[in-house]
Amino acid sequence: MSPVGLRVDVDTFTGTREGVPALLDLLEAAAVKATFFFSVGPDNMGRHLWRLARPAFLRKMLRSKAASLYGWDVLLAGTAWPGKSIGRELAPIMRRAQEAGHEIGLHAWDHYAWQAHAGRWSDRALIDQVRQGKECLEDIIGQSVTCSAAPGWRADTSILSAKQALGFRYNSDCRGGGIFLPLLSDECPGTPQIPVNVPTFDEMARPGLSMNSFNELILERLTASHYGVYTVHAEVEGRSMAGGFEQLLKRAAWRDIDFKPLGALLPEDVHRLPTAHVIRGAVAGREGWVGVRHT
Repeated sequence: MSPVGLRVDVDTFTGTREGVPALLDLLEAAAVKATFFFSVGPDNMGRHLWRLARPAFLRKMLRSKAASLYGWDVLLAGTAWPGKSIGRELAPIMRRAQEAGHEIGLHAWDHYAWQAHAGRWSDRALIDQVRQGKECLEDIIGQSVTCSAAPGWRADTSILSAKQALGFRYNSDCRGGGIFLPLLSDECPGTPQIPVNVPTFDEMARPGLSMNSFNELILERLTASHYGVYTVHAEVEGRSMAGGFEQLLKRAAWRDIDFKPLGALLPEDVHRLPTAHVIRGAVAGREGWVGVRHT
């Protein structure tokens, strides 16, 4: 079967400090390489708690049992105290992922700020956020950062057009099937997009859904499709669900599912890729809008 892209989103200080080392051990044992998308600036994720006033967000928090899934240290980060600088304090962990042979990309400078404000920022503010994170991560790993993934898949045509100035080889900013060239504000094709087409654990979490059942659903989806990109989170699969992710890796190997970094999925001639717009849409189980491939 075709290779399946595996990406690890690292959103928080705790996810970097605890989740990434655990995932690196699991991936090494499974002989699997992935793409790690790191957040590198302040960890202000706790400020999302104001969204509890939104019924949809509250329902998601209750449905997914967020406190046990993520931990209170993640959910409260940056609320009553300034958010810790992830890149400044945890750079050695990011370099460990690089030295282990994984692809390294940018997730965000400030993950919370991107999810909360990216849809309203000016082009200059968007570019500044991405450039600040890119330069910080490049200082950490000592080489160019060639890929990025928008936090929470918050990306639309205006956001992709602003990111175009940063010169990435590819981005993974949206949901949908198949690699494509996004049409930008001027209708010109932009940097290739490698969208995610498989649900995450928090999107599917509901009372009674075991990790074994979830793994089976994911594996069935991956084996049934000619294209697959799967996302895990350091805060979840690297901590509370680490045992379940270990089992998924083992069962994937039994089914000959070949996990690869996302960059390995790009064709040699990207100019032959189809084009499509990225619009604001919705994904089941995820609160708020996300960028989706429009076909």
